[in-house]
Amino acid sequence: MRVAGVHRRTIWLADDGWTVEVIDQTRLPHAFAILPLRSADEAAVAIRDMIVRGAPLIGVTAAYGLALAMRADPSDTGLAAAASLIGEARPTAVNLRWAVARMVAVLQPLAPAARAAAAYTEAARMADEDVETCRAIGAHGLGLIETARHGGRTVNILTHCNAGWLACVDWGTALSPIYQAHDAGIPVHVWVDETRPRNQGASLTAWELAQHGVPHTLVADNAGGHLMQHGEVDLVIVGTDRTTATGDVANKIGTYLKALAAADCQVPFYVALPGSTIDWTLTDGVKQIPIEERSAREVTHMTGRDADGTVRTVDISSPGTRAANPAFDVTPARLVTRLITERGVTHASRAGLQALYPEHAV
Repeated sequence: MRVAGVHRRTIWLADDGWTVEVIDQTRLPHAFAILPLRSADEAAVAIRDMIVRGAPLIGVTAAYGLALAMRADPSDTGLAAAASLIGEARPTAVNLRWAVARMVAVLQPLAPAARAAAAYTEAARMADEDVETCRAIGAHGLGLIETARHGGRTVNILTHCNAGWLACVDWGTALSPIYQAHDAGIPVHVWVDETRPRNQGASLTAWELAQHGVPHTLVADNAGGHLMQHGEVDLVIVGTDRTTATGDVANKIGTYLKALAAADCQVPFYVALPGSTIDWTLTDGVKQIPIEERSAREVTHMTGRDADGTVRTVDISSPGTRAANPAFDVTPARLVTRLITERGVTHASRAGLQALYPEHAV
C-alpha cells in the first residue's frame, strides 16, 4: 500500500539489518512516525500499547520480537522468557499465540548460536506469507464486490474498525478486496465506522483509504444500521482477531451490532480472515473467547488536533465517571453470510472451514 505515493509495509528491518522498524499507529492520522524496536521488551510494549495492532501484524511483530530476543540472549532460558513476555502482551488475537508457538518450534531444536539468524529468517518468511495471504483474501473477496455491482453504479461497502494494511504487513484483510476492486476500476465507496473508543476507523481506516485514493465517508459507529435501512449499504466486510472452529468471530466492539442490523436489513455480512486467525480449539465464541478489557482512559479521553495544529488529549467525561472498555465482541456464525479466507470463500461453520483447511478436520 502507499503512503504519500510511496509503497510501504507496516514492519521492516532497518538499514543495520537487525533493528525492527514499525509505523507508530498511535500517532496517526496526525503524524506519520517510524518507531525502532531493539529488544523483546520494546516489541511487547508495541503490541500491548497498540503501537502495532491488528491480528496479523501482531503475529509478525511477535516473531520479530523473538528474533530481537535471540540476538540478546539465545539460551533456552532466554527463549522461554521472551516467549512468555511476548505471548502475554495481548489476550484476544490468536495470531499472537500462533506466531510465538511457530517461532519456538523453529528455534528450540537449534543450538543457541544458530537461533538469532534463524529467527530473523523465520520472521521475514512470516511477513512475506502474510502479504501473500492478504493478497489472496482480496482476490477471493473481489468476486463478492463484483456480484454486488448493478450496472455501472458505485458499490457501497461498510467496514468496522481497521482491517486494512495497517492491521497486517500489507494489503489488509477486510480492505484487501476493496483495494483490489478500486485498482481494477470498479467504483467503490466505503462507509468508515469511527469505532469508539479508540476511533480507529477515523484515525486509521480513513487515513489509509485516503492515501490509496479510495472514496470513503466517515460515520459515527451507530449510523450503520440507519444506512442499511435506507439502502445505502450493499455489503459489510469486517475483519476478526479470533475465529472459532465453528465460525464465530471476535472483532472490534460493536461488530455484533452491525451484524444484527445487516441481518435485519438483508445486507450481506462478510468476515475476512487469514487461516492463522482460526482457533481450532474453540467451538463457542461467546463463552470461550477471552475479551480484552482495556484502560478506561480510552473511553474517557480523546485525542485530536486543534485549530493551531497542536495534538491534544482531552477528558470528555464528567469528573469521577467510571468507564468500562471491552475491546471486542463476538458475532455468532449464524449472523455471518460468508467467511473470506486466503483459500476461498466459505460458510461460517465447522464444515465450511474444514473443507478449506482439511488438515484440521476431526
